[in-house]
Amino acid sequence: MALPEEWEAAPEPGWVAPVLAEEFPGLGIASTVVACGSGRSPAALRERLRELSNRFHGSHAVMLRQRPIPWAYRVFFRHIGLDPDQTRTPVEQVALDRMHDGGFKSRGVLEDAITIATIESGVALTAFDADMLQGRLGLRLLEPGERFAGRRSAMPEGTIAIADESRSLAILFGKMAEGVEVGRRTKRTALVAIGLKGVPDIALEEALWLGASAMRA
Repeated sequence: MALPEEWEAAPEPGWVAPVLAEEFPGLGIASTVVACGSGRSPAALRERLRELSNRFHGSHAVMLRQRPIPWAYRVFFRHIGLDPDQTRTPVEQVALDRMHDGGFKSRGVLEDAITIATIESGVALTAFDADMLQGRLGLRLLEPGERFAGRRSAMPEGTIAIADESRSLAILFGKMAEGVEVGRRTKRTALVAIGLKGVPDIALEEALWLGASAMRA
């Protein structure tokens, strides 16, 4: 996939702890940095969200889980002990919210960008304040007694976490540590895509490009 000219930098592949790479072949993470934070979405982004709402109907939501990429996340959820019919995969949760709300509601620059990229690509995305990170991002298991910044209780040992080279940042598809969230004061956003077996690298690149271009709108 040729990268568009507006990319500030090519998506950067992250690291995966060997024990995870062995247990879950194809598990991966990639990120790119966007030179902005969140806040109220501009008119152009809200209009793009409305257009997407008009194109995404109930039939699309019903057929969604049968597509290869959404199905890959359902399979992975079951492998890590999550029931995807109870704890929805990211793309299915976005689709469910659209059906419940009658449209994709604007919730801010970052949230809207992730909604657009997730629905268009099927890929799971998250984001961090890039200036709060140290080194490359990766995936590893939480260590015994490990705690997230700002949270008192220890997280369950053996849980898969997104981490940088100094600390854990978030449970994969779950809670985030305090102080790394994207907000109005964020100057640079690290947009992150999670890859799995059945989710090709080109899909991660597309998702990151969709999200980054929407944020720049």
